[in-house]
Amino acid sequence: MKTIIFFNFRDKIATGSFDKTCKLWSVETGKCYYTFRGHTAEIVCLSFNLQSTLVATGSMDTTAKLWDIQSGEEVVRLTGHSAEIIALSFNTTGDRIITGSFDHTVAVWDVGTGRRMHTLIGHRAEISSAQFNWDCTLVITGSMDKTCMLWNALTGKRVATLTGHDDEVLDVCFDYAGQRIATASADGTARVYDAETKKCIAKLEGHDGEISKICFNPQGSRILTASSDKTARLWDPQTGQCIQTLDGHTDDIFSCAFNYKGNIIITGSKDNTCRIWR
Repeated sequence: MKTIIFFNFRDKIATGSFDKTCKLWSVETGKCYYTFRGHTAEIVCLSFNLQSTLVATGSMDTTAKLWDIQSGEEVVRLTGHSAEIIALSFNTTGDRIITGSFDHTVAVWDVGTGRRMHTLIGHRAEISSAQFNWDCTLVITGSMDKTCMLWNALTGKRVATLTGHDDEVLDVCFDYAGQRIATASADGTARVYDAETKKCIAKLEGHDGEISKICFNPQGSRILTASSDKTARLWDPQTGQCIQTLDGHTDDIFSCAFNYKGNIIITGSKDNTCRIWR
């Protein structure tokens, strides 16, 4: 049974499972506060809002749900996608959320009402990932069609299409300043784009398998990638050079993240372990 894990900025962990439930836990005691039930198929993505008042779950039942972490109640149900929801992300102000689906579209929703504000249409294959930039003006989306698309979050209009990968784009992210975009692909490479010029400024080459996850450190000085070659790597986003290879896992690494200071890394693998690197 597969489980996904998400930390909030304070003291809670949310876990979403193929058993169709999401659980909210205390970091300190391990106590389960609530079990959120209501999805009719596997939960495959989840996220807290920055304010730590809501947790969102996305499911293979084509819906997303927003849950109040104080009461444990479902507060909003987002419906309208025609296929699985496999990516979701709140904006920093907490009044919008995006959902990416295998129906090739991304939807922008009003959190308070559950109303769909925009539908981002343009990709020719399943969506793999979607994220707001920090000031909530832009959305970046990655797709199995080998492209990324940049969108105006306020109007829903496409701003640019970022090309260059030879295989599916599996993950996308902004740096914290919103000046650069990083993309990870099944072609075994990652790319860094300038968000203003939309040009590729670095190509990260060295992994021997697909890259499933990519992220910047909070300072924007390093990029972290996770790969099916059983390694994670640290890169210089300016030069594209590999700074360090993190060896030790015995199976595909599917998840990686920096802590909020950027001095600790966590990786998750199909070998059923997580490793912490300092």
